Amino acid sequence: MMSVANSLNALSPLDGRYANSTKDLSAYFSESALMKYRLKVEVEYLIALGNEKRIKELPLFSKDEQARLRKIYENFNSIAAEKVKAIEANTNHDVKAIEYYIQGKVKKSLHPWIHFALTSEDVNNLSYSLMWQDGLKQVYLPSLQSVNKELKKLAQKYKNSPMLALTHGQPATPTTFGKELAFFCTRIDRQISQIKSHKLLGKFGGATGTWSAHMVAYPKVNWTQFASKFIKSLGLEPNLITTQVEPHDSLAESFHQIVRVNSILNDLCQDMWSYISRGVLGQKKVAGEIGSSTMPHKINPIQFENAEGNAGIANKLLNHLATKLPNSRMQRDLTDSTTIRNNGVALGHSYLTLQNILKGLNRITINKVQMAKELDSHWEVLAEAIQTILRKSGKHDAYEKLKELTRGQSINAKSMAEFVLELKVSDEDKQTLIGLTPACYIGLAPKLVDLI
Repeated sequence: MMSVANSLNALSPLDGRYANSTKDLSAYFSESALMKYRLKVEVEYLIALGNEKRIKELPLFSKDEQARLRKIYENFNSIAAEKVKAIEANTNHDVKAIEYYIQGKVKKSLHPWIHFALTSEDVNNLSYSLMWQDGLKQVYLPSLQSVNKELKKLAQKYKNSPMLALTHGQPATPTTFGKELAFFCTRIDRQISQIKSHKLLGKFGGATGTWSAHMVAYPKVNWTQFASKFIKSLGLEPNLITTQVEPHDSLAESFHQIVRVNSILNDLCQDMWSYISRGVLGQKKVAGEIGSSTMPHKINPIQFENAEGNAGIANKLLNHLATKLPNSRMQRDLTDSTTIRNNGVALGHSYLTLQNILKGLNRITINKVQMAKELDSHWEVLAEAIQTILRKSGKHDAYEKLKELTRGQSINAKSMAEFVLELKVSDEDKQTLIGLTPACYIGLAPKLVDLI
């Protein structure tokens, strides 16, 4: 973890102000983590070469030898990372530094086989996909699921709590607070399902994706089969027809999945902010916390505001990554190299979004008095119900009659009851309407919550 002194001098807020909040992602997206993933790819490739029977010059590694080789990346730490960085200071090439580092860990006879017939992108594309895949699975998804679990809990708790709805900012057919939260749960569930089922691709075909160097050395090896088996062993899907670069289409798809999650969460944050502003939601006090430097009474919805801001930053980065990475001039340019390094930054802001929403949800309370007051102040929302009954009774001008009564008018329980009593509808329908109030005009809202 970064020291206080270092965090105060950090350029990025993720490594400074928010260092404690994002530290779990460091194991997957730091420079040291990238080195470790590259080491894993290189070491596993060396072992796979040893397993290929047609490569006579490299004997099969015993189980003990394989275990020793794997310890090169399994035991990789900050001290080892500094050694790699020292090598890179001379090579001015980060992947070559990894190769030389491994050479320092194995016997000389193995040196020619490290990074055999590979281009840097063979190592990098697999490493970055593994970083992203592991970061999503181990850190981001559990946090997203925690947010959705809390939303579902609140949805059930408040499924029967009636609340005035607003469409276009105007009073509309009432709902329940629980149903409105359930709306976000179903959207998030869909994205979680897609994130879990999505497959990232990897390439391993050499300098221009032709396996030319491989074929010159060992023409009898089925290199596409070898690459497919190797890529699958790492947990990725093979992409066999590429240029020097894996085109990152599958990564772009994954980035866009997180963009959609952030868009949904942004929608949630804006609604929660509005509910708090209206007073239908309150926030629990936290001892010692200050809401405003000048107005002591305030408890600002800062968690939802912070989440909204971070979701926006994340989506700008993710959208750029998703549109830039699939484009490379001819068979290779290096614009992707500096761009893809920001994948952890994008996920870091997405992760902050989740953390802040979870904090915000844990602080909210509902204000039943204000909810009831809003509902009782807007009896005109029952106009929809009345005109629907009139339509049922064959009245061709039902909509127009209710428009004349309610549009721009102040309606209350008394005036609404007087209007209903004059209607020429069945006694059963009239009794239904007389018994209707804004608070009970919520349709299937409570039952919809039970569908999540």
